[in-house]
Amino acid sequence: MSVKDTAGDHEHCERRRHRRRVLWSISLFIVVVLLVVFLVWLILRPTKPSFYLQDARVLNLNLSQPNFLSTTIQVTISSRNPNEHVGVFYDRLNIYAVYKSQQITPAVELPPFYQGHKDVDVWSPYLSGFFVPIAPYLCTNLLLDEAGGTIFLDVKIDGRVRWKVGDWTSDRYHIYVDCPAFLSFDGSSGGGTGDAPIIRFQQLSACSVEV
Repeated sequence: MSVKDTAGDHEHCERRRHRRRVLWSISLFIVVVLLVVFLVWLILRPTKPSFYLQDARVLNLNLSQPNFLSTTIQVTISSRNPNEHVGVFYDRLNIYAVYKSQQITPAVELPPFYQGHKDVDVWSPYLSGFFVPIAPYLCTNLLLDEAGGTIFLDVKIDGRVRWKVGDWTSDRYHIYVDCPAFLSFDGSSGGGTGDAPIIRFQQLSACSVEV
């Protein structure tokens, strides 16, 4: 075999090795991209937490002229993280009460906390608003609800969450929770005033959650 033939074979082998390296690099790049896509999907699309309104009691409900509402409501809300491999950082949760689309209590901010896999947390904050101005028609509706013996409120939660997978933590995401509360007046309370619980709620209610 001549020196020329040997050089040609060597060059051909080098080209084959180069093609294999290129193919290997491309394959490795594709695998890495697929892994990144999977991790991004896992991190950015976890199952959202579940919230439940377990109890609500209106301890005070007073209307004063002109169109001011004072109220104190104790609510019990639970949250469950349904994920097996994703934790949840609650950086901020603000809870407040709404009557017919109008906020009637200032927001109560819960301390930040971490919710592990499958964990359940329960809070029982007091939502209090004093001399909150409301629309005149809401005063009329509230008096009609009191006369009818029932009232419908929404307990809402507005906050920020982060997902945690292993040592990686996502950016902050907005979480919005709406818990409907159908309450009935306690006939022994004197019809809407006083310090004893006057309006009660005792049926577990699932909340809608948007992240």
